[in-house]
Amino acid sequence: MPVTAEMAWADIPTLGAGLRSGQFTAVELCEFFLERLERLGPKLNAVVTITAKTALAEARQADRELAAGKDLGPLHGIPWGAKDLLATSGIPTSWGAAPYRGQLPEGEATVVTRLRQAGAVLVAKLAMVEIAGGMGYRQADASFTGPGLNPWDTGRWSGGSSSGPGSAVGGGLVPFAIGSETWGSIMTPAGFCGVTGLRPTYGRISRHGAMALSWTMDKLGPMCRTAHDCGLVLAAIAGHDPADATSVELSYRYPAEETARRPWKLALLKDGDTSVQPEVQQNFRAAVEVLKESGTFETIDLPDLPYGTVAATFISCEMAAAFEGLVTSGDCWELTAPEDRWGAHAAQMIPAKDYLNAMRIRPLIQRAMDDVLSKYDAIITPTLATVAYPNNRSFREYRRGYTSTDIGGAGNGAGIPAITVPNGFGEGHLPTGIQFVGRAFEENRLLAIAAEYQRKTAWHTEHPDL
Repeated sequence: MPVTAEMAWADIPTLGAGLRSGQFTAVELCEFFLERLERLGPKLNAVVTITAKTALAEARQADRELAAGKDLGPLHGIPWGAKDLLATSGIPTSWGAAPYRGQLPEGEATVVTRLRQAGAVLVAKLAMVEIAGGMGYRQADASFTGPGLNPWDTGRWSGGSSSGPGSAVGGGLVPFAIGSETWGSIMTPAGFCGVTGLRPTYGRISRHGAMALSWTMDKLGPMCRTAHDCGLVLAAIAGHDPADATSVELSYRYPAEETARRPWKLALLKDGDTSVQPEVQQNFRAAVEVLKESGTFETIDLPDLPYGTVAATFISCEMAAAFEGLVTSGDCWELTAPEDRWGAHAAQMIPAKDYLNAMRIRPLIQRAMDDVLSKYDAIITPTLATVAYPNNRSFREYRRGYTSTDIGGAGNGAGIPAITVPNGFGEGHLPTGIQFVGRAFEENRLLAIAAEYQRKTAWHTEHPDL
C-alpha cells in the first residue's frame, strides 16, 4: 500500500504504528522519503548526499526483522538524516566545506552505529554551515551547498549550523535528524524551521566520529517533530562510549517516572522578552499562559558572569587548534563565506592566558547555573529574538535592535540541556519558538514539560506547503 502524503509530517509513533500494522513496509516508507529528498532537497539546499542504496538495504532488513517478530524498538524502520559532520562508512562527510568535499573518514560515528542498531534507516547526509560556523560567518551563504533555505519561505534562512537538518525535518524530507550544537546550532534551525530540537547535556551523547569544532562545548542532539520523538531518539543514542573520553558513565532511560511531578516550578528571565520582535513576545507570553495551567512562575536574573565572552573564547581557541592546518595550508581560501576565509586567522592570535582565564571562569558559570536551576524545573525564554533572517542580508542588519538573553552563552558554556518547541508564527507567517533550559542530565524533565505544552497546543502539527 503506498505511503500517504500526510506521513511526511507524522511523528515517530505514528510511522511505527503504520509499519507494524502493515499499512506500509519499511521499504515503501524509505522510498517515500527518498523521493521527497530528491525532489525537494535541492529547493532547500538541504541535502549533500542521498544514501539510497544503503538505505533501501537497511529498510529491507527492517522488513525482514519485523516480519520475523524481531522488533528493535520505536525507531525500527524509521528513516532519518545525519548532519554532514557525522562520519559514515563509505559515504562522504564534507563538514559543509569545499576543502573537505568528498572526504571519506575511516569508520563511522558512534551515533550512526547506535541508530543502525536501533533499526533506523539512514536516508541522507544533510547540509550544514561550513566548519559548523566556527570561522565567523555573518550571512546565510556559508556552505558549498549554498545557503540553507527555510521551508516556510525560501527567501529566508533555515538557520545554522544544522541548516540541513532544520530544513529537512521542517520540510518533511525526513522524520528526524541528528544535528550538533556548540552555541545555537540546534536551537536556531529548529526555532526558525518550526521543529522540536533537543540539546542534551555535554557528555550525554558520544561525539566519536563527529567533526570537532570545540572539544569542550560540542554536543550532538535530535531534531524531530515532537518532544516525545526527541526522547525516543535520545534513548537510542545516549550512553557512555569508550571511544569518547568525554562521554559520561550515566545510564539514560526515557521516560522517567520522576518527571511526572506537578506543578512545574518555572523561571522567567527578567526582561527576557523585551528586546524581541513583537510577534515573538506575543507568542511567548501566550505560551506562558498555557504553561501556567501546569506550573508556577517566578522571575529571576541570571548571575552576573561573562557567559558570552567565555563561550566565544572556547570556540575561537579550540577551533584555531582543530583547524590550524586549514589555515596554514591556505585551504581556508576555498571556503564559501568571505568572513570564513579570514576569520580563523585572528583566532590563531588569541593569547593562551585568555583561554586559561576562560577555563577558570567556566566552573563559576557551571556552579552558578546549577545553583539557579536547583530551585526550578526549567528556565523559559523565547528561543530566538526574531523569526528567520532574510537570506540576502547580513544577520546583524536584520536583527538590529533585537537581542536574545544570555541564556545561550550560559547554557552552552555550562554544558546544560535545552529544548525548543514551536509556539506560533511571526513576521511573514514564519515560526517562532519557546525554549526550556534545565539542570545538567535532567533532559527528561525538559522533555516532559515540552511534551505537556505540545499536548495543549497544536503548533508542532503545522507544516509548510511545499
